[in-house]
Amino acid sequence: MIIVTGGAGFIGSNIVKALNERGERDILVVDNLTNGHKMHNLADLDIADYMDRLDFIERINQGESFGKGGVQAIFHEGATSATTEWDGHFVMKNNYDYSKSLLHWSLQRGVQYLYASSASVYGAGGTFVEQREYEQPINMYAYSKFQFDQYVRRLQPEMRSQVVGFRYFNVYGPREQHKGTMSSTAFHFNKQIKESGVAKLFAGCDGYGEGEQRRDFVYVGDAVKVNLWFLDHPDKAGIFNLGTGRSQAFNDMARAVIEWHGRGKIEYIPFPDHLKGAYQNFTEADISALRAAGYHDSFLTVEEGVRAYMDLLNG
Repeated sequence: MIIVTGGAGFIGSNIVKALNERGERDILVVDNLTNGHKMHNLADLDIADYMDRLDFIERINQGESFGKGGVQAIFHEGATSATTEWDGHFVMKNNYDYSKSLLHWSLQRGVQYLYASSASVYGAGGTFVEQREYEQPINMYAYSKFQFDQYVRRLQPEMRSQVVGFRYFNVYGPREQHKGTMSSTAFHFNKQIKESGVAKLFAGCDGYGEGEQRRDFVYVGDAVKVNLWFLDHPDKAGIFNLGTGRSQAFNDMARAVIEWHGRGKIEYIPFPDHLKGAYQNFTEADISALRAAGYHDSFLTVEEGVRAYMDLLNG
C-alpha cells in the first residue's frame, strides 16, 4: 500500500493521479474534508480507502499497521499551508508534530517517507541552497517546515530507510481550485481575465518594478515526476529544492495567461501593507543537489506550463 496524506489537496491528488496512471490502486488517501469541495480532486481517481486526518494520526500514534501487505511509502503532503496563519500552536501541531509522528512510524517499519517541505524556509534571503546559513523563515508556516527539516537532519545519521524532503517552490497547475486565496497566480489570472479582462499584479516594492517580483514557478506535473523518481530510487535520501532552477517575473505568468486567451491586459495594484516584511520578492531554486542525486529531467518554463494548465483549466 501507498499512503498519501493531503491526498485530496493540490499536490497530493496529482500524486494519486500519477500513481493511478502507473496502475497503482492500493492507495490510502488521508485528508480533512471539512472543505467538501476537495472531493472533486478525488472523484476521477481510484483509491483503496479514505481516512480522516485525525483518525489517521490516532492510529499512527497507536502503532497500527495499514494494509495486509504492509506499506511501501508515505507521501506526506498534508499540512496547514496558509502563510498568513499566526496561531503558532495550531501550525506546529498540524505541521511539525504530525510530520514527526509519521517520520518515526516510517523509520520503525522501513517505510519510504517522502514529505513536503517548502522554499519558504529561506525567507527573504537571496540564496536558495539547502544549507542552514541560508534559512531564515519569516512566518509560522515557514518555521514549521524549517524546524521539521532540522529534526530530520538531526536523525539522518541513524536512518536506515529513505527519508526525502522536497522544498517546493511556487507550484501551480490543475487540482488547486479549492485553495481559494492560496491558489497560484496562474489560477487567479485566468479567473480575472475571464471575468474582467484584467490581470492584477502588485506594483513595485523593495526595488522591484511593477510586476517584476520573481519566483521559481514549477508546474505540478514536474513536481510529481520528482516525487515518483525518488519513490523509484529508495537509496536516495536528503532534503532537496524542488523548482526549475530559473526564476521568472509575475509579468511573465500574466502574459502567458493573456496570450492563451488571446485578450486581456495587466493592471498594477498597491502592494498590501500586511505582506510587507513577510513576502518573498525573489525565489530561484538551486537544484544542484537534486541533479547530483541523479534526477536529470527538464522542467517546463512558465510559458509551457501555463499553456498546459490553461488547456486543462478551460477545456
